[in-house]
Amino acid sequence: MATSSSIIIYFIALFITSFITSTILAISVPPELTDNLRTDPGAIKLASIDYGHIIKEKPFAVLYPSSVDDIRTLIYLSYNSLFSYTIAAKGQAHSTWGQAQANDGVVVQMNSLNRFRNGTGILISGDRSSGFYADVGGEQLWIDVLNATLTRGLSPVSWTDYLYLTVGGTLSNAGISGHTYRKGPQITNVLELDVLTGKGEFVTCSPQKDSELFYAVLGGLGQFGIITRARIVLGPAKKRVKWLRILYSDFSSFSTDQETLISTTGPSDKVMPDFLEGHLLMNQSPLDFYLESQRRKITSLVNQYGILYIIEIVTYYDNKNEAKKVKQMLKSLKGFLPGFVFEKDVTYLQFLNRVHDQEIELGKKGLWDIPHPWLNIFIPKSRITDFDNGVFRNILLKRNFTSSTVLVYPLLRSKWDERMSAVIPAEEEVFYLVGFLDASADNWEAFDNKNKDILQFCVNAGIKFKQYLGHHATKEEWIIHFGSKWNTFQQRKTRFDPRMILSPGQRIFNY
Repeated sequence: MATSSSIIIYFIALFITSFITSTILAISVPPELTDNLRTDPGAIKLASIDYGHIIKEKPFAVLYPSSVDDIRTLIYLSYNSLFSYTIAAKGQAHSTWGQAQANDGVVVQMNSLNRFRNGTGILISGDRSSGFYADVGGEQLWIDVLNATLTRGLSPVSWTDYLYLTVGGTLSNAGISGHTYRKGPQITNVLELDVLTGKGEFVTCSPQKDSELFYAVLGGLGQFGIITRARIVLGPAKKRVKWLRILYSDFSSFSTDQETLISTTGPSDKVMPDFLEGHLLMNQSPLDFYLESQRRKITSLVNQYGILYIIEIVTYYDNKNEAKKVKQMLKSLKGFLPGFVFEKDVTYLQFLNRVHDQEIELGKKGLWDIPHPWLNIFIPKSRITDFDNGVFRNILLKRNFTSSTVLVYPLLRSKWDERMSAVIPAEEEVFYLVGFLDASADNWEAFDNKNKDILQFCVNAGIKFKQYLGHHATKEEWIIHFGSKWNTFQQRKTRFDPRMILSPGQRIFNY
C-alpha cells in the first residue's frame, strides 16, 4: 500500500512541476524569446540525448538563443519567478551521464549563438612582447579555434584529445590530455571570462576582477554560471609532429619511464616531450597505428603477456633537428621492448585532430552514437602499481574486458590551480589519469558494473582516488568527492546561484 501511495505522489509531483514550468514560461516569456523557445518533439528529443546514450531526461523547452542577452533573460526570469525552473547549457553534449540535461527545465542550445556572431566568435589579439590570446565564444568548438589561430601561426597551448567540444564545456570541467603535464589543464590557460550567473547577472571576471567567480566557474561543472566568452592563452604553433609509440611488457618499467619523461629534474639539456600519454594494448585493441607487418609481431606479444603498455610521446618541430631530440628522449628510457618503437611524422593539425578520424570510421560502422559508460579517475602515484594488479590484471584481463580503451598517464599537481573548483588527489605531486573509454551497442550495463567494481576495489584498497567527468548518486558522495573544497563549493553556489537553477544534470544540488 505504501509503495502504491509513493508512486501516486511521485506522478502528482511530476505533473505539478511540469505545469508550473509551462505556466511560468507561458506567462513571463517576453516577445523576443518566443520565437527562440521550442517545445516541439524534435527539439526536445535532441536536448534529451548526450554522448553517453544512457540517461535521457526531457526538458520542458529548448532555447535557441540569438544573443547572449537571450540567455541572460531566461535565467533572470527563472531567478525572479515564484517557482524557478532549472536551466542547462548544452554544447556538444559530450557528457556521458546526462550532465547537460534539465529534466522538466530548459536546455540552452549554445551552438545556436554561432549563427549570430557574424565572425566575432573567435578574435585573436596581442603581440610578441605581451603575448597572444584569443577571445572565444563559449559555444565555439576547439577545432574551430585551432583552425582560426593556425592562420596566424598560433595555437592554444593545452588541449583535450577530442576537439569537437565547446570551449565552455571543457572549461567547466578542466580539459586534460597528454599536454597537461607541461602546460596544465585548459582551465589554467584562461585569462578572462564572461559569465552569466544563476541570478541572470552578466559578469566579466579574471584573477584581478571578480576573481571569486572566475575561480569558481573554471572546473565548476556549470554550477555557478554559463561561460559565454573565454580569453585563451596562445603560443607559437609548430608545423610538424614526431609521433612515437613505445611498447612495454612490464608495468613498473612503463610507469617509471613515464615519470622520467615528465620529471622537471635532470640534466640541463634534458628534452621533454610536448605530449605524453600511455594506454593499454590487449587482444581486442585496434592496431591501426601500425603497419601490417608490425601488427603480427605485436599480436604475438599480446598473446604472450596478456597486456602490453604503450607510451605515446610527441614532439612538435619546424626544422630537421628533431631526430636528435627523439634519440635523447629514448636514451633516458630503460624498460621498453627492444625493436618495438614505432614512429610517424604528421602535421600539427593531423595530430591534434586525430580522434576525429576515428569518429568518422566508427560512425560508418554505427559505433559512435551508442552507449558510452565511461569512467575517468585520478590515482595517486604511490598506488598506481596496486591499481595495475587489482584492476588491469584482476578485473580487465580475468573478466575478458579486453576491448576497452584504457588511458594511463601521469599529471603534475603543480600545474593545477587550487583556487579553481576542479578536484584532484591531495598531497602527491604526481598522480595518474586512468580512463576507461568503453562503448557498447548491446550491453552497456556490464561495462558499468565493471566500473563500479573498479571504484569498489579502490575503496577497499584505501586508494584515495578522485573521479574526473564523474557522476555521483548522492549528496554525500559529492561531499566526499570535493573533500576540503566542499564548503567553498557550497558557499559559491549560494552566492552565484542561490536558487539552484543551473546545471541540474550534475545532480550536486538537484536530486
